[in-house]
Amino acid sequence: MESVKQAIVSTLVRLLRPLMQVLLKNNIPYGTFADIARWVYVDVASREFRVPGRKQTISRIATITGLTRKEVRRLREMDPVDDLGAAERYNRAVRVISGWLKDPGFTNEKGEPRILPFEGGEESFSALVKAYSGDVPPRAILDEMCRAGIVEMDDRQVRLLKRGYIVTKGEVEKFGVMGRDVSEFISTIHHNITSEPSDAFFQRKVSYDNIPLELYNEVRSRISAMAAEFVESMDRLISKYDRDANPSIDGMGRKRLGIGVFYFEE
Repeated sequence: MESVKQAIVSTLVRLLRPLMQVLLKNNIPYGTFADIARWVYVDVASREFRVPGRKQTISRIATITGLTRKEVRRLREMDPVDDLGAAERYNRAVRVISGWLKDPGFTNEKGEPRILPFEGGEESFSALVKAYSGDVPPRAILDEMCRAGIVEMDDRQVRLLKRGYIVTKGEVEKFGVMGRDVSEFISTIHHNITSEPSDAFFQRKVSYDNIPLELYNEVRSRISAMAAEFVESMDRLISKYDRDANPSIDGMGRKRLGIGVFYFEE
């Protein structure tokens, strides 16, 4: 048990080093980080470490986290830490991009995303948003995607610039992506550590350390192209089973899943 704790501490140091670089670069002092860490400790203990059939108490949370009951009470009364809606903006944009790439109503004869008029008929950007992002105003989606550098509009014509949600503008959006993607990857690793091998999630990487400098750009370019093709093929596969994309699909409950080059679910 002690060796496991030592391994976790060593892992935590490696995880925190790049995070501390981000915090210090953006003038986030230690006190702010410590307050957030305490809040998350209490929130996770409250939600995920309940005794079955019993109400989670302040005393139990204090015992689990090592914080005082006074501190636990104060933290539970705090408002949730807000990501300024970055996760929801991401999800809406991903659905719109997915529809734009695979729906014949919005692609040309080569299967490529067409330049869409903002309004006007069933093959407009507004129709695309209605089909894949619900009742959110099309102008709001357009503004978010323009701000993230995903689309551009010229003379009321909307052009898709990125085939995936790769944020090039807006630090709020970039940090929102960082928080979501890193947390999903850590959840996958934790699942694989604590589960039987037969129930492990897919988690793979390929790494080589002797690539000539002259070939670096070529390898990087080919990796990017092949990875983009892979992700788009996964999008086409998974979207067939998603009830937002295919309302006719029957079934009970709701499950979120996906793949980076690691599988995740929640």
